[in-house]
Amino acid sequence: MEHYTYQPKGVCAMQIEYDIDEEGKIHNLKFKGGCNGNLKAIGRLLEGADAKNAADILRGNDCNGKGTSCADQLAKSLDEIAV
Repeated sequence: MEHYTYQPKGVCAMQIEYDIDEEGKIHNLKFKGGCNGNLKAIGRLLEGADAKNAADILRGNDCNGKGTSCADQLAKSLDEIAV
């Protein structure tokens, strides 16, 4: 299992951490900062999910006209590691 840390830009969350297993599944997703309850829910919903599919679903999600969101930043992070 590989551990990743990402510094999101343009959102309230200050850091995103998660693990990706050898099958490309997300585990232990945690956001530092941001909307605590909502981001914990995203972590629970994505536990064991395929990282590529999760990125495809979350990519482009906007928060209050910022042009991005914590979910979109997670997608960008997953895209960077190209799972």
